[in-house]
Amino acid sequence: MILSNITVPLLGLVDTAVIGHLGSAHYLAGIALGATVISMLFWLAGFLRMSTTGLIASAFGAQDHTELVTALQKSVFLALLVASLLIALQSPIAILIAKLSNASQQTLEQAYAYFHIRIYSAPAALTNLVLLGWMLGVQYGRGPFLLVLLTNVVNIVLDIFFVVGLNMEVKGAALASVIADYTALVFAVWLVSRLFGKLNLTWRWSMPAHLLQIGALLRLNGDIFLRSLMLQLCFSFMTFYGARIGDVVLAANAVLMNFLLLISFAMDGIAYAAEAKVGGARGAKKEADVRMWVDISVRWGVIFACVYALVFMLGGAQVIRLLTDVPSVNNMAVQYLPWLIVMPLLAMACFIFDGVFVGLMRAKDMRNTMIISALGGFFGVFILTQSWGNHGLWAAMSTFMAMRGITLVVRYRQLVKAHQLLR
Repeated sequence: MILSNITVPLLGLVDTAVIGHLGSAHYLAGIALGATVISMLFWLAGFLRMSTTGLIASAFGAQDHTELVTALQKSVFLALLVASLLIALQSPIAILIAKLSNASQQTLEQAYAYFHIRIYSAPAALTNLVLLGWMLGVQYGRGPFLLVLLTNVVNIVLDIFFVVGLNMEVKGAALASVIADYTALVFAVWLVSRLFGKLNLTWRWSMPAHLLQIGALLRLNGDIFLRSLMLQLCFSFMTFYGARIGDVVLAANAVLMNFLLLISFAMDGIAYAAEAKVGGARGAKKEADVRMWVDISVRWGVIFACVYALVFMLGGAQVIRLLTDVPSVNNMAVQYLPWLIVMPLLAMACFIFDGVFVGLMRAKDMRNTMIISALGGFFGVFILTQSWGNHGLWAAMSTFMAMRGITLVVRYRQLVKAHQLLR
């Protein structure tokens, strides 16, 4: 999972690099704006993967084969329902992009070009989240590795072909992502079908039954959805407020966000493993195993955080130059690089313990700690540092990531002390 997740920010780096060398900041600013909206919408649906992994890991640990199938069916149905809604609402969403960002007309044109193509990958992207979560739940780590690797390799190759080879600019980057998502869906269905055979599972679809149960599934996922909503509000605020400061700041932040992606996806690789292992131990009612997997995950998290901080310190400026040759964007990004050097150390705990709490199926705790961190850590700090401009945004983001980890660790220790890990 660590290896596969590292390919995700590699895609972001290639996206930024091919667009960042088109010669103008508005291309990079536009794709940043459009991609942020898509990411916000798709990651709001991240509850599909999280809840699927938690439910399946618990069922797998308890050897409940019936739940392994029915939980997957309900989640797939919900994914397609949400995807259809997103496509239907694309016009009002596009209007919101303009009103919230106040970006230049050139930047908005590029954002719309990206958004209106990329939104059609929603059915594949959201279903892939469910299938990835299911494979994680049954502790098949190679499947997600192959799935994410294929998605990003196809996307990177098509990105270069469409943008550089055919000169399709931002539209080419969006089309590459759509094709990659549907290619991955076909591959994911094949992987899950093979696992069904190995686990002696049978797919029995019952539409009326799942329609009746979808309300219960939505209630179950409500806390994770609210948690994801608060998370995306903070990240989206970074982009939209940056757009209000100016296209160069928006473009520079888009470059720097790739550093945060590098941190998050490597840490999430550990977190995904923690979800599966902690969830399996919870399903088997083994508290000692839960604590063991948490300890192992934290140790690896600390190692990766230190490595990332060192790499960013020694080579961060060189990476920025590789991503864009627009002088104003390059110089602006270097000014804010120190925030990214310390970010791995500040953010490590939040990623690891997100995975732990998904495995424990403590959705309310995830919701509560996220709300505290967003309101107090991000928006509270931003109000105090607003006069700092873009430095205020990065101060708010740094505090937010640190508070997420602190609040989750405190809650975990409370659960350990009260012997409530398995409840």
